[in-house]
Amino acid sequence: MAKYVFITGGVVSSLGKGITAASIGTLLKKRGFRVSIIKVDPYLNVDAGTMNPFQHGEVFVTDDGAETDLDLGHYERFIDESLGEQNSVTTGKIYSSVIDRERRGAYLGGTVQVIPHITNDIQDRLIRAGEDRDFVIVEIGGTVGDIEGLPFLEAIRQMSDRMGRENVIYCHVTLIPWLEAARELKTKPTQHSVQELRRIGILPHILVCRTSHPMDLDMKNKIALFCTVPPEAVIEVRDEPTIYSVPISLHRQNLDGLILRYLSIDCDIEPDLTDWSLVVDRFMNAPRSVEIALVGKYVQHKDAYLSVVEALYHAGIHHNVRVKVRSVESSDVETRGVEEMVSGVDGILIPGGFGSRGIEGKIATVRCARENGIPLLGICLGMQMMVVEFARNVCHLAGAHSEEMDPATVHPVIHRMHDQINLEKMGGTMRLGAYDCDLVPGSAAARAYGAERVSERHRHRYEFNNTYRQRLEDAGLKVSGMCTERNLVEIVELPDHPWFVGGQFHGELKSRPTRPHPLFTAFVGAAVKRSDAGK
Repeated sequence: MAKYVFITGGVVSSLGKGITAASIGTLLKKRGFRVSIIKVDPYLNVDAGTMNPFQHGEVFVTDDGAETDLDLGHYERFIDESLGEQNSVTTGKIYSSVIDRERRGAYLGGTVQVIPHITNDIQDRLIRAGEDRDFVIVEIGGTVGDIEGLPFLEAIRQMSDRMGRENVIYCHVTLIPWLEAARELKTKPTQHSVQELRRIGILPHILVCRTSHPMDLDMKNKIALFCTVPPEAVIEVRDEPTIYSVPISLHRQNLDGLILRYLSIDCDIEPDLTDWSLVVDRFMNAPRSVEIALVGKYVQHKDAYLSVVEALYHAGIHHNVRVKVRSVESSDVETRGVEEMVSGVDGILIPGGFGSRGIEGKIATVRCARENGIPLLGICLGMQMMVVEFARNVCHLAGAHSEEMDPATVHPVIHRMHDQINLEKMGGTMRLGAYDCDLVPGSAAARAYGAERVSERHRHRYEFNNTYRQRLEDAGLKVSGMCTERNLVEIVELPDHPWFVGGQFHGELKSRPTRPHPLFTAFVGAAVKRSDAGK
């Protein structure tokens, strides 16, 4: 039977519940346990697929095509396992399921209520996720006291009775604010937060306290006394220079040992964090740096390209360099000029996006990189703009644009296929999830991967138009990756360029701190070479 670790948050949002959950998962997996992590989001959206990146940050896509919250990206990067649709639970998903069953008569005409029907559906999903796992870590989104989170808190309260109290532990992430006027930390918000949890019926076993200043022993004892936890269960987490320091910090305070002790699990295996220590050391102490321009449409939101930035950091760790990211709004490129916006960078990355805003800025950036030998990596829309720019300025094709730029065009070089257009009538127009990609031997992509076939995740509705493939290849743009089963172009590149590679997929979603994505690794390597040449 799986053991359950429930992570709740109090006082304020954005305290780092996701990083805490991911770090606990890392430590337990390092001890040899089979671990899965679930994110519970109290919003009414069925999934994150339609949410604005300016409000919600990036959408993290899993192998099975689920569009999920960005915290699943943290989970995958930390425990180095692929997750799926069952690892993301939302209020919209729960209510849709219950209402659908009610419409089919599954409740035999009975009154459908939050308790027990909604709470039972939540618990059933958590139990299914633990069928082949030793631990299931469940992060409850939002903050204790939010009205929309109450059904989930009630569901996890009931889990201790349903699964047995010896199989469930509650960990509460809270804030110890620093009052500048008084020059001291304050514990009262944490006391109130725990009081709110206890009013609901949940008694936390462990408190993870976020703080900007060190907590002394007297303060920990005070929190332990008023919140009814042992002093050793008051865990201090200060702001770290990198999130990859958190598992090391939590293990140093024996958080994983506490969890095992509370759940009566004997384990003689200590987690080997050598690889994580190397990651942190290289991130903090890299002897040199390279600068990458991230030319996107949503750069004002720090989480809109979270996985892209993390993948760049991973590649930098591999090369023992610090990657500095220069965020460039593609619309600004159109007004201020590409030379000003990307001057002096060692490489350029153009990420995905939707809509026509800023498209010309991306195209101008591609041209600058192509003509000046600046290493360029295009992701999804970025790859499409590489094709459009090449078709427009090298091939001088009349259809040198994308359907997204001009929907009335009959033969754009980037278009929606007929099966995608037909899918629109059924409410779905995107290619989502993992697809195999066959690589051309000897190409830059094949050298980077060191393989002939790879699997990558997709989230897009436009494709390379094969009508133009021969003309583009005759002019020098090579197709180096294909989804053979569907005859879709996946990767394009310029062989005579230092690094000019675009992928239709989102490679950043599969990058890990200890196992960086091959295209990002090769791209940052090319940026390092350019930096060396400049010196």
